[in-house]
Amino acid sequence: MTGEPNAAYDRLIADMDTAKARYRLIDHAPEGRTEEVSVLRGNDVAQAAKCLIVMVKVGKKQTRHVLAVVPGDARLDLQAVKALHDGTYVAFAGKDKAEELAGSVSGTVLPFSFDPRLELVADPALLEQPEIYFNAARLDRSMALATDDYVRLAGPRLAPITAD
Repeated sequence: MTGEPNAAYDRLIADMDTAKARYRLIDHAPEGRTEEVSVLRGNDVAQAAKCLIVMVKVGKKQTRHVLAVVPGDARLDLQAVKALHDGTYVAFAGKDKAEELAGSVSGTVLPFSFDPRLELVADPALLEQPEIYFNAARLDRSMALATDDYVRLAGPRLAPITAD
């Protein structure tokens, strides 16, 4: 991925710099799986922001997409996301749709929504960490970001969406 244009990465860095966010970049071997990339970065898996794109059907005609962000050591509770939207059906979005909405490939989805069709919901447990880690829209580079800067800049809807 190195050397290719990456609009999501460029926007992320520009937004962080403009907002004077406290972050650092971590280069590592290409990896998109939360557990494995956490080892490469040297962070606890609980500090990783696992980003999943979910499709929620509301009634027969309306479909909404949600960017669900949970701690790396947690499982997303799809039923909680469905209930949050009074949905009738919920499932993980297809890979093509997820990548289109995220603006980056699977395994590099940012915990930020740059698409108005994608609602950002974060589990409050993620915010217990002083810093969160995530792939920076690239498989070979991650970002460690101060959690309070994340909340200030991303403005996620906070709701308990992890499975027990």
